[in-house]
Amino acid sequence: MEKSIGFELDSYMREVFQMEEVDVQTYSPLALAYIGDCAYDLIIKNIMISKGNKQVNKLHKDTSALVQASTQSLMMRTMQEHLTEEEHAVYKRGRNAKSVSPANNQSITDYRRATGFEALLGYLYLKKEWKRMVDLVKIGLDSLERE
Repeated sequence: MEKSIGFELDSYMREVFQMEEVDVQTYSPLALAYIGDCAYDLIIKNIMISKGNKQVNKLHKDTSALVQASTQSLMMRTMQEHLTEEEHAVYKRGRNAKSVSPANNQSITDYRRATGFEALLGYLYLKKEWKRMVDLVKIGLDSLERE
């Protein structure tokens, strides 16, 4: 298998911070959503910054529109038909997880679907299936453009 920069960075971080390898199946859906939120945010911020240098408040505004629960929920509707059985099971675990914090300015349906979305991305991130994660985000973002 070809070594990628991502694998090298992951290995280096594990070495420097003495991080243990953990079975991704043992993580709670909300822990998966926690890291998935970060992974998705980084993807979106990379997309925004690649469009050229802008004032930070404009970057933030453009990014915020794509990282809110209602947008993730819309993306997830289209993405679902592209999921494997395993990915769909992870999504459902995340969607059905009981969160301690209520949805801020979002419907409970959007909030739960977004939590499932983030759990799925977290799962793929921790499994180092970064290409699959990015491909699914691309499918979701493309679906927004069609609406």
